[in-house]
Amino acid sequence: MNEQKLKIAVLVSGNGSNLQVLIDAQKTAELPIEIVGVISNREDAYAIERANQAGINVAVLSHTPSGKRMKISTFEQHALEQLKQWQPDLIVLAGFMRVLSGDFINACPAPMINLHPSLLPKFKGLDTHARAIETGETYHGCSVHVVTAELDAGAVIAQALLKINASDTAETLQNRVHELEYKILPWSINLIAKGMFANGDKKLDLNNLPHPTCLPALPWKLAFVE
Repeated sequence: MNEQKLKIAVLVSGNGSNLQVLIDAQKTAELPIEIVGVISNREDAYAIERANQAGINVAVLSHTPSGKRMKISTFEQHALEQLKQWQPDLIVLAGFMRVLSGDFINACPAPMINLHPSLLPKFKGLDTHARAIETGETYHGCSVHVVTAELDAGAVIAQALLKINASDTAETLQNRVHELEYKILPWSINLIAKGMFANGDKKLDLNNLPHPTCLPALPWKLAFVE
């Protein structure tokens, strides 16, 4: 019997390296997923090329027909229409760099998760790597969390962490955290695809995350300490 695939829509703004990880996992069947579409808020995002090369539906929502950059409300209107057409089971923010409204999040046809480059609840928002170094943190990493109306405040599903080296700069730390992102995002999606967060009807339910007695309480943490 073929395993039912989790239908995923991905929102991107930039290079799309985490999208590529998911594309590769889909091609090799390492993850039981089907990427049904990619939405970019930037027309120059390399993630668009990655999706096109993989034959994945792409919607670029960066400018209006008149050439003006889309306001977030306009973007959300078009993105919501597109997502409703695709009907994903899960929406993944992977390097998506605009803050979404609570109305949009609540209206989406599927739960939404985000990959954030810090050990939440520390360092919500931008410039997380520089801030971790400046405040003298010992550990840093990334988090996969449920998207809510409050910025970077939804329940954390999983985290990956490493030790900050004395020689680290914001750039080197960012590169090291990227390597963790490539592990933690597909790992988290695999848990979701396997039904770890399904309710009694086997529908994805990230509003009430379960704490199975055989597993440690959320968030799960993967340590890559060097």
